Amino acid sequence: MEDFARAVEDGLKLSKRLVLPGGLPPPRPPAGMERGPDAAAALLLPAAPMAYAVVSDPGAVDTPDVPSYQPYVYGRLDPPALIPLQMKEIDLAVDCALDTAAVTLRARWWLHCITRSRECDVRLVVPMGEQGSILGAEVTVGRMSYNTQVTEVEDQTMENTMKGILKPHMFCLTIPQVEGGADIVATVRWSQKLHYDNGRFTVDIPFRFPYYVNPLPKVFMKREKIQLTVNSGFSKEVLLQGTSHSLKEKARQGDKLSFLHEAVVENWSNKDFTFSYSVYSGDLSGGIHVQPSISQDYDDRDTFSIFILPGSGNRKVFKKAVVFVVDTSGSMKGKPLENVKNAVSTALSELVQGDYFNIITFNEELHSFSSCLEKVNEKAIASANDWMNANFVAEGGTDIMHPLNEAMALLSSAHDALPQIFLMTDGSVDDEHDICQTVKNELLSRGSKSPRISTFGLGLYCNHYFLRMVASIGKGHFDAALETGSIESRILKWFRKASNTIVANISIDATGHLNDFEVDSEYIPDISTQCPLCISGKYQGKFPETVVATGYLADMTEISIELKVQHITDMPLDNIFAAQQIALLTAKAWLSADKQLERKVIKLSIENSVLSEYTSMVVLQTNLDAAQKQVKQKPKGRTGANEPLRFQLHGLKLGFGDKAATRENLLTAFGDEKPLEMLKIFKKAGGCCSRVADCLCCMCCIKACNRMNDQCAILLAQVCAALSCLGCYECCAEVCCGGSES
Repeated sequence: MEDFARAVEDGLKLSKRLVLPGGLPPPRPPAGMERGPDAAAALLLPAAPMAYAVVSDPGAVDTPDVPSYQPYVYGRLDPPALIPLQMKEIDLAVDCALDTAAVTLRARWWLHCITRSRECDVRLVVPMGEQGSILGAEVTVGRMSYNTQVTEVEDQTMENTMKGILKPHMFCLTIPQVEGGADIVATVRWSQKLHYDNGRFTVDIPFRFPYYVNPLPKVFMKREKIQLTVNSGFSKEVLLQGTSHSLKEKARQGDKLSFLHEAVVENWSNKDFTFSYSVYSGDLSGGIHVQPSISQDYDDRDTFSIFILPGSGNRKVFKKAVVFVVDTSGSMKGKPLENVKNAVSTALSELVQGDYFNIITFNEELHSFSSCLEKVNEKAIASANDWMNANFVAEGGTDIMHPLNEAMALLSSAHDALPQIFLMTDGSVDDEHDICQTVKNELLSRGSKSPRISTFGLGLYCNHYFLRMVASIGKGHFDAALETGSIESRILKWFRKASNTIVANISIDATGHLNDFEVDSEYIPDISTQCPLCISGKYQGKFPETVVATGYLADMTEISIELKVQHITDMPLDNIFAAQQIALLTAKAWLSADKQLERKVIKLSIENSVLSEYTSMVVLQTNLDAAQKQVKQKPKGRTGANEPLRFQLHGLKLGFGDKAATRENLLTAFGDEKPLEMLKIFKKAGGCCSRVADCLCCMCCIKACNRMNDQCAILLAQVCAALSCLGCYECCAEVCCGGSES
């Protein structure tokens, strides 16, 4: 992301060449912006839907209609600069249902910084909210149309590819060769999870536009529109808790509400869009939603969902016996392990008197804080922090089975507390299938007293589906951090969600009335104060009017929760739960190597436009004039030769871990990784001269192999001479002297 911020900074500097109508000054970089500092660079990262002109030739930068007659700039930029485009209009539609928000965003930008006689690529970047999952994008530029489509992997034979993600939960799409002055109209759809905290649901959408995307008010009228609907799924009163933008209530019918904000604004929004609401619930309450199947292709059974709110009845939380199992292999070196240590330290401080804990670190060996579970007290927590400071050292390989077995053995003595294992790892191992089977057998043998196992993945080398499967078997929670900066906060959120249990060992009395009843997860998880219970599945038969869910409270008394069955038609359950179903079914398919399950995932993925490991997302480029002409001329039943050009988007899938990288102890891979040091010279001098930029590729090779023959010496002298002639003395010093003063 540092490279992206540098490119935007370069783009803002290039935009100084523009002379805007009315003689107003062009956009300026934020005050105090310097190259390098993380805080400054973060100001240039997209915090709202953005479009950028990808500029390799600075000579093309000019206003489309009124030439500025700036001096011509020679050379090319490599990497290209990114100039943020001015936005003409924005339309945001958010539909909240149960624990999910479906978001549709429509925006219009114009290529205000490229003269009409020239073209450049335009890059769209759309940051999504909590657990955002892209559903599709449609872009129109003049008579060219670009549409995403989810297809089977084996169908993809095209060589054209483009990057589909800038960083985790940040969708990216590049539109090639857009003419200066053209309008770019984009519609992007995604789904994301609602935050839940103290009985309050919150949707949070990145919506902070920088000042430099505001077009001149005399030229364009800025129209902003936000539509919001809420369908809580309960026949209970919905209480509004707060909103970031002024919304007018348009309709209210039971638990369904709709709001609208529409206005001509002076400047685009400079704050995220948030909306919070709660569903009145004095105590544990919930319901079952059923809906006829809309697919006869992959599964003709009907769909159900079970939704239980923890309520505000201040139910007692179970006492905890917690074992933290932390990967300290060599690949965790640096910030990842430091962030994990900080998170575990905070989690320890949140344990209360009556709880128990222990800490296990593992690489190729195993180290425990104590030989038994320790009672929580001030002295024990202080000792544990000292122990972590001394023993959280990244070295060695990865062995997960041994520490898991050790943790389960430690928790066998926890009779008056709910046993819980919190596993954190960044690696993938060869015996993952054996681990799943061992854990399943162990938990089955212990019955209701079996430990809950929650898993957390760091980076891209670990097998997220293995970790999800272990959590599903262990009635725990799974989460992951794909950026170093989010590790600590996500671990704490994951820990709080899993550790604040108020109802355990839940069962649903429905099988006696149905011919078939299958829950997507392996087992029904416990109910926590930190999140509602929300599960889905398939069934055949007829549900009774009410179903009873039973479980056990912290004092081991049994509780029954009456769930009213609702037949719904205004809430697409299959779409709401598609991402969750695909993730769970993919984990099952990975474990069982079941090809039928893989086919089911493929069908579910294509039908709901949710990407899976067995499908791909492609972009179809269509000339609307040619397509319209072809439709008129093509005989019925024949396929035309002028089919849309197809590009495959890459970088959108997690994969099934990287065992080779784990064995080689490569540093944890995150979506925000920095480039290799040897590329710095190439990037620094890229704007000086195209011939010099080409030569600098060779310079990287010279540095990499650490030796130089006569031809290399000649090349080095030529490059230094060229750089010094162009006045790029800093680059010359970097190339010739390795950055040291001479």
